[in-house]
Amino acid sequence: MSIPRPPKAFVSWSSGKDSAFALYEAQRSGLAEVVGVLTTISEVYGRVAMHGVRDSVLDRQIAALGVPALKVMLPTPCSDETYQQRMAQACAQIKGQGVSHIVFGDLFLEDIRAYREKQLAAVGMTGMFPLWRRDTGVLARSMIASGLVAHLVCVDPRRLAREFAGRRFDTALLDELPAQVDPCGENGEFHTLVSAGPMFTAPIAVTIGAAVERDGFVFADVTAEAADPQKRSVSVS
Repeated sequence: MSIPRPPKAFVSWSSGKDSAFALYEAQRSGLAEVVGVLTTISEVYGRVAMHGVRDSVLDRQIAALGVPALKVMLPTPCSDETYQQRMAQACAQIKGQGVSHIVFGDLFLEDIRAYREKQLAAVGMTGMFPLWRRDTGVLARSMIASGLVAHLVCVDPRRLAREFAGRRFDTALLDELPAQVDPCGENGEFHTLVSAGPMFTAPIAVTIGAAVERDGFVFADVTAEAADPQKRSVSVS
């Protein structure tokens, strides 16, 4: 009897730890065959939406993942109507490649999951959530134990002190987080950038720059060495 092959999937890639570990878990468990990543980019800033990661650093991640990327260009600010339109266009492009699923790193926010599933259903696709409902304290330490290396690149100063921007996501940081802050930052307390881990073919050398405040958030600027391999991405705008 032949064993069914897992469905092909793209990963909703934020550049951070949750999407990276979701990709790793989807592959490791045989849940999906990851054939690409999907990322939203600010047209104005040329950076990953919300995380503020430079497009050039994103390209280093894509090279280390060894899969193609589809970049969805978004205006800043972006209305929900525009977001839905461009994401639907991107999903149609992915579906045309024989891909039926998208993997997300969501952990426990029911409204976000419901929104994603509704939008995917409208284009005949399905979401996968390999990290869903895991204990985030245990999950955060499992990420670190796996060899994942990440830094906090965006902090909401209303929830976490700005001094955390730029710090490495490690056990020392977890021990210092205030009790009301989720260990994985699932409530928007912080966002991260991954530079190494089991999902990458090689680590990325990054430099953590100065922290700046913009639009009510504190961002730590990150730069990385240029990638030698050819870029494997296209844009949707």
